[in-house]
Amino acid sequence: MAESLKTDVVIIGAGLTGLTIAFYLKKAGIDFKIVEKSGKTGGVIQTISEKGFVYETGPNTGVVSHPEITELFEDLEGKCALETADPSAKRRLIWKDNQWHALPSGLWSAISTPLFTWGDKFRILGEPWRAKGTDPNENLAELVKRRMGQSFLDYAIDPFISGIYAGNPNELVTRFALPKLYQLEQEYGSFIKGAMKKAKLPKTERDKKATKEVFSAKGGLSRMIEAMTEEIGSENILLSVENTLVKPNSEGFQLQVTTPEQLFSFEAKQLITTCGGYALSSLLPFLNEEEIAPFNELKYAAVTQVLLGFKKWKGISLKAFGGLVPGKENKNILGVLFTSSFFEGRAPKGGALLSVFMGGTKRPDIAGMNDDQVQTLLNKDLPRMMSDRTLNADMTRILRYPKAIPQYTESTGKRYEMIEKLQQKYPGLILAGNIRDGIGMADRVKQGRRIADELIGKIR
Repeated sequence: MAESLKTDVVIIGAGLTGLTIAFYLKKAGIDFKIVEKSGKTGGVIQTISEKGFVYETGPNTGVVSHPEITELFEDLEGKCALETADPSAKRRLIWKDNQWHALPSGLWSAISTPLFTWGDKFRILGEPWRAKGTDPNENLAELVKRRMGQSFLDYAIDPFISGIYAGNPNELVTRFALPKLYQLEQEYGSFIKGAMKKAKLPKTERDKKATKEVFSAKGGLSRMIEAMTEEIGSENILLSVENTLVKPNSEGFQLQVTTPEQLFSFEAKQLITTCGGYALSSLLPFLNEEEIAPFNELKYAAVTQVLLGFKKWKGISLKAFGGLVPGKENKNILGVLFTSSFFEGRAPKGGALLSVFMGGTKRPDIAGMNDDQVQTLLNKDLPRMMSDRTLNADMTRILRYPKAIPQYTESTGKRYEMIEKLQQKYPGLILAGNIRDGIGMADRVKQGRRIADELIGKIR
């Protein structure tokens, strides 16, 4: 016998987006339920403690790029503390010609670095006077070559995109993948002029909360998820849900979900999905082929993460955020984070924790490799990069994410248009998650907070 329930809002997915929405709805006294396919909250976010090492199985870090992140930790009222990275994390390394080079952090270092050609250094100096682009679907590679030159693309933007999207700048459209960069050119006519003018603009106290610092939670990101889950309340969350069936009706939506214990039936005025594009066709079977196509076409990067723990570190100095490897260097890894150097308690004293990333859209073949094959590829490159010929780790974990990061390619425009069309066609439907509005943790929290605020204003 199905238990019938009525609620204002049903949220599908208990990842960071869904939890943020629920957290602020709970604070406002709005009735809601979360349904989650897995047996835990937080999506891929999970902190593991093993052999004296503390590592993340999902995102390793975030950036305080929006004030909503700072406010979330403030609103958790001490149940979970924001941890910002050691200042050494401002230093980023780029691999070129068999050695690491510091990524330039300003105009002078961009001119003096060996990463860029002299021709492109002069091109960088002339960037403020270059005409702005007119193609809204210009990809990132085209934009950067036009304004900064080929070597800047190869040794700054390409590895940067590997670190964020595990993607290809020839495929990502700037206004979707890096909207702030796109706006600098469109509003100010130049990256350099725009950055300088924006830096001089007065900031509100709230703006100042977006510190741009690298962040985690003290003790690991699971602490943030646990604190949010506790505030939301287990009575508002259904886990291990199977066979979710959604139907629109005159009152909003009817949902039937099955848990290991029983069958539930919900009537809800508002339905929010926060899952990946690949899950929407089975979740929303009432959508026709044309309506679901933009979501089925969404491409994802498959990423393999190798965690290496060393009780005694013998390699290079790890006083940096990590190192990125440009595709032009033809190596087997995308980059490596020096996690223990900028967050406390991630490795034993004198030791190190490294997070190595492989695969992405440029090397999709790595996703199908077994552990021995991954280790063989790793051993071809990493020992030399770390100046440790043996590089014998005391702990090794290999994690795979077949649909790790959505790629904001040219098809993103059609997807955004369809989202708006469907939300108008089915009042009360909100399509959220990283299918739109950015992929970072700060983007997820910002989107979740905005949706919650809109619902609170609508329902109250």
